[in-house]
Amino acid sequence: MASALDLLRATLGESQVSVNLSVLEAHGRDENFPEVCLPLAVAYAERVADVQEVLAWCRAQAVPLIPYGAGTSLEGSLVPRVGEAPVLSLDLSRMQHVVSIQPENFLAVVQPGITRTALNTALRYTGLFFPVDPGADASLGGMAATNASGTTTVRYGGMRQNTLALEVVLADGEVLRLGRPVRKTSSGYDLKDLFIGSAGTLGVITEVTVRLHPIPEHVQTLRVFFPSVVEASQAAYAIMANALPIARLELVDALGMRSINRYLQRTYAEQTALFLEFHSSTQAALEEEVRLAEALVREAGATDVTLARTREEQAAQWEARHQIYWALVNAHPNQRYLTTDTAVPLSCMPDLIASTQQLLKEMGLEGSIVGHVGDGNFHTLVATPPDEFERAHAFSERLVRKALALGGTASGEHGIGLVKRTFMAEEHGAALEWMRRLKALFDPDGLLNPGKII
Repeated sequence: MASALDLLRATLGESQVSVNLSVLEAHGRDENFPEVCLPLAVAYAERVADVQEVLAWCRAQAVPLIPYGAGTSLEGSLVPRVGEAPVLSLDLSRMQHVVSIQPENFLAVVQPGITRTALNTALRYTGLFFPVDPGADASLGGMAATNASGTTTVRYGGMRQNTLALEVVLADGEVLRLGRPVRKTSSGYDLKDLFIGSAGTLGVITEVTVRLHPIPEHVQTLRVFFPSVVEASQAAYAIMANALPIARLELVDALGMRSINRYLQRTYAEQTALFLEFHSSTQAALEEEVRLAEALVREAGATDVTLARTREEQAAQWEARHQIYWALVNAHPNQRYLTTDTAVPLSCMPDLIASTQQLLKEMGLEGSIVGHVGDGNFHTLVATPPDEFERAHAFSERLVRKALALGGTASGEHGIGLVKRTFMAEEHGAALEWMRRLKALFDPDGLLNPGKII
């Protein structure tokens, strides 16, 4: 295979192909998959033609590839399958240019390697922002490939709602442009949305056209504390059921709050909390929304409501939410960690959270419940000794089956990858076979991220 890699270097350039061990290790893991499997090599694309050249090499050598952005995805989506044929990692992080910003059309066109933070920096003088916020500083191409979402999804939507058009390169090298830079269209089959969430199994995303939104003029952020996750989840449902225009609605349990205080040296109350944020065009409307929300949470059993009054305090609160994974890891050193990801209809969310708490107790596991409860989506971070990781996996399986029984899904936002393929038939029934047919249509040789999803 060395001579074949020499051919790839001759095509792309010496600096665009690496077999450095640390580079291979970084491209053979993710945060939520227990195994590391090194790719054969890492190829760096700097333009669309490079992607086509790499795909041509892969076809000639019968070597599959895995598209790679910032490496922040979960569930083994980026990990080659252990014990199988060598896989090439196609790193798109060098394709990080803003192609165009069109404030008058509320959109931007970007290459796949640009991160959401870099895009919002480029937008800083426009009065607009890109809202999808998964926590990690993910790349836009990777976010489209995984249909990423996050804390602001309850108001602004995830990547599917904020992606207007895509450029993709198929396995045979053909370049397609999918979607149009307009807010609505009824023209033909929606192939663009087929590629969003496909995790690089149907094609390689090389350009993304995204929706932009006006930066809200008035913002109010609250921390609301409850005796337990049950009351907090019921309050979250009450807020959604009353159609309050919430921009963020996040739950953090007592263990999570204790971990945040120790990790970030904060002094928050160490009880289950809801983090809320409202965005409004007028101060009067904002004050009325906050008043109604406070009445609802107090009726649901809130023990304390705290306003984050300054921009600095608001930023500190959302930093705490985004750092909770690392806070919990820091609180449980020398453990292995598993993060679950389920979503259910909103009315079932309090039931699933109560069942999760009971299941943790029943299985004797240490875990923290945190998540986007305004979307009916939450995560449980479970820490176990390294030799007991199977217990965490068994917990995750039982939780997913409970979510499916409630009409929910195995994954609200992390994706399927290698971890959750066993649930696809149970969730999708006969539709899974049609997914397999679509995969075979776009990728007949099975070159693109093999073994994932289906």
